[in-house]
Amino acid sequence: MARLPHILVLNGPNLNLLGTREPEVYGRTTLAELEEFCRTSGEALGLSVDCRQSNREGELVDWVQEARDSAQGLVLNPAGYSHTSVALRDAVSAVGLPLIEVHLSNIHRRESFRHHSYISAVAEGVICGLGVEGYRLALQALAQKLKG
Repeated sequence: MARLPHILVLNGPNLNLLGTREPEVYGRTTLAELEEFCRTSGEALGLSVDCRQSNREGELVDWVQEARDSAQGLVLNPAGYSHTSVALRDAVSAVGLPLIEVHLSNIHRRESFRHHSYISAVAEGVICGLGVEGYRLALQALAQKLKG
């Protein structure tokens, strides 16, 4: 039996508060619901999906580096680290896996400091402003890329 391509979905700081933190911006879907949505969406696309969330930059960097040996692609919502973390950007660049950056809100319609993401320059694509649907679209893009 062929092994399904493995995708690591990483969510950054404060995303553990989904569903209760500024629902008018981030929606009412909880992190647990988002993770189940990603696993189900991935399965429908022929992908194995592992979801993780951390408020710690170093832990996210460690997971990106570990993905080099265990995953075929990454979906990353770096959240606040989008705008501040050169370390996370460098980790993504170093592992060389295809990555889709996802943001629940449209970062370009928000405060000006959110308009720049260090991750975008090393991502295959960026999806923002489509809520949880952006994760399904990111998984779909990776599935198509992995099929060649």
